[in-house]
Amino acid sequence: KDILTRRVAKVLPTRAGLEKLMGKRKIHLYQGFDPTGMKLHLGHSVGIRKLMDFARAGHEVIFLFGTGTVLAGGGDPSDRDTVRKMITQEEINENIKDWKNQVSALVDWDLVTIKQNGDWLLPLTLEEILTIASNISAVQLFKREMFQRRIDNGDTVWLAETLYPMLQGYDSVAMDVDLEIGGTDQEFNMLVGRDLMKKMKSKEKYVLTTPMILGTDGKQMSKSSGNCVWLNDTPRDMYAKLLQVPDDQIVTYMDLVTDLETERVKEVEEGLKSGSIHPLDAKKELAAAVVTQLHSVKDAEEAKSEFANTFNKGAVPEDAPTYKVEADSVNLVDVLTETKMVASRSDARRLIEQGGIEWNGEKVKEENLLVDSSGILKVGKFRFLKLEK
Repeated sequence: KDILTRRVAKVLPTRAGLEKLMGKRKIHLYQGFDPTGMKLHLGHSVGIRKLMDFARAGHEVIFLFGTGTVLAGGGDPSDRDTVRKMITQEEINENIKDWKNQVSALVDWDLVTIKQNGDWLLPLTLEEILTIASNISAVQLFKREMFQRRIDNGDTVWLAETLYPMLQGYDSVAMDVDLEIGGTDQEFNMLVGRDLMKKMKSKEKYVLTTPMILGTDGKQMSKSSGNCVWLNDTPRDMYAKLLQVPDDQIVTYMDLVTDLETERVKEVEEGLKSGSIHPLDAKKELAAAVVTQLHSVKDAEEAKSEFANTFNKGAVPEDAPTYKVEADSVNLVDVLTETKMVASRSDARRLIEQGGIEWNGEKVKEENLLVDSSGILKVGKFRFLKLEK
């Protein structure tokens, strides 16, 4: 009932138009995924969950692997300040296999179709490529914010990268779809496809963007920041990380990355506002819901029990990661940044100032503190690191 509202940022050109079309017949829709070896986090699951919403409602859903588009500058240039490295066919095949393993808990493969755009992009002749390109303005492509940013910084924008939106856009034409789904960062590329569909097939194509989520520290989720909940995290790590989500992000996470009923999400939102629900209790419900879906009910119960028996008592988890120290002492901030326990040295300084870092049970107050080669480092409430010589 909320297929066009939950996990939806925008519907273009209009939500009413897409709803009317869906009332007449099953629609044909897809989302593209470049097989670039990306480790997937909860943010990536938002679009996948939306695809499955449509699939379970009986619509024809395609999971499209970009085996052709990935060759254009190494993949999608959206929000990238540098070009990707080129990728081999062997790497592509392995990455597709790994990608499917990571999302297997979220996808019912019997309800969806898998395609690869290399099947129609790679055989294109020069004449066909030029025909497609004649429908797209080069000025429009070069106005993209990330390209302008690179140009302003004196960096290179490769022609192969500028072709990416055209190739992605042609996917819509080749598959004759009614709708394309993607994150808000994909809006430009998807609108190129909408324009191509109008010019080449005189057909309306709708675009649905899904929201992005912030990391567990309230900042943009990124691999380098150490603020991601990975789809292949262990149940304990996944549970513990979700307990660190900022209070103002609890409802957003519940809405976007769980299958809790919409009514329950609203109840939690109201409870948090009125004070009848404690934020930690809401986070435990969030964590249990995510771990249950990506692992199992048993794993969620065990993670919850371990949290109660370990973290609540101030103990250190037996499987906490270990950092080997070669010298007799080491700079604490160096350890934090090298192990990705923090995003940067400035982030480490901020945590120290806020009293968020402990060494052997005592709060760290000095930025350049040298510590012994053995001990327990605690970052925030639930993250531990064992230092051993």
